[in-house]
Amino acid sequence: MEIDKKEYGKYVKKVTPVHGLAKNMMRAFVTGGIICTVGQVFMGVYGGMGLEKESAAAWTTLSLIAASVILTGLNVYPKIVKWGGAGALVPITGFANSVVAPAIEYKAEGQIFGIGCKIFTIAGPVILYGILSSWVLGIIYWIGQMMGVFKVL
Repeated sequence: MEIDKKEYGKYVKKVTPVHGLAKNMMRAFVTGGIICTVGQVFMGVYGGMGLEKESAAAWTTLSLIAASVILTGLNVYPKIVKWGGAGALVPITGFANSVVAPAIEYKAEGQIFGIGCKIFTIAGPVILYGILSSWVLGIIYWIGQMMGVFKVL
């Protein structure tokens, strides 16, 4: 039995989810804002403990990463991502989530072939290209110094 093109079109419209752009943007804005507000709270707490601005920023980053990892392990962060979209995926907490999620998903395959191999599924390319690009730029800078293009500090 062959389905008519019009019937198929109606079926596709019926089952395709409709996403409201304004609603998604608002959710992303609210989610990202909450994450940034939590970060500011951490900055205030660490600053209040007497840490310098740079140290407080480093501890804030570590705290946000730790919170993201813990919430991912408790299966809370994926729900935040589902609701907040890019507002939860773009900050450093989203990157931490993307590193931890494959490890949790493949833990049944064991410590080595599950967690050990799959934890770098997303983070691996980012780390690789970050190191490679910094190495290439370092070589360019070094050659530029040798040629007198860049001033030695």
